[in-house]
Amino acid sequence: MNHYEQIQSKIVTRQQAQQQVAQWQKAGEKIVFSNGCFDLVHRGHVEYLSLAANKGTKLVLGLNTDASVSRLKGPLRPLVDEQSRAFLLAAFSFIDLVVLFDEETPYDLIKAIQPDVLVKGSDYKPEEIVGYDIVTGRGGTVETVDLVEGFSTTNLVKKIKETH
Repeated sequence: MNHYEQIQSKIVTRQQAQQQVAQWQKAGEKIVFSNGCFDLVHRGHVEYLSLAANKGTKLVLGLNTDASVSRLKGPLRPLVDEQSRAFLLAAFSFIDLVVLFDEETPYDLIKAIQPDVLVKGSDYKPEEIVGYDIVTGRGGTVETVDLVEGFSTTNLVKKIKETH
């Protein structure tokens, strides 16, 4: 399989992710799940996701669809389409699967995947993170990762607007 095919193979449906995660867990892998829009991927995203990946052996990333991003961030977002965002994120060696979800939250995706570790940024309290009940209910952990100061897509968009 060439590099392009390897990247493409990481972008899967919810059902495919569910099956793959079950196989990995049966083999003793520790599955980490995180999610987000990742509209303009920047250093803060890369640091956050790499630190999340360190909390287990496989990282599954839930990625908001274009429609979901628009509902969350407004009609001018996303700036980058879902297939491009998925491809870009799947190219990172520490991300094992990318799964698009269209709901307001990844709750149903987390329920389907049943990860061992759920990770979000430290701007959340663990017990407030969507899916906390699912993961802790099966003996897993919910953890936070400190965000990188000064990096956000919203700030990047603002900076681009200011320079034009």
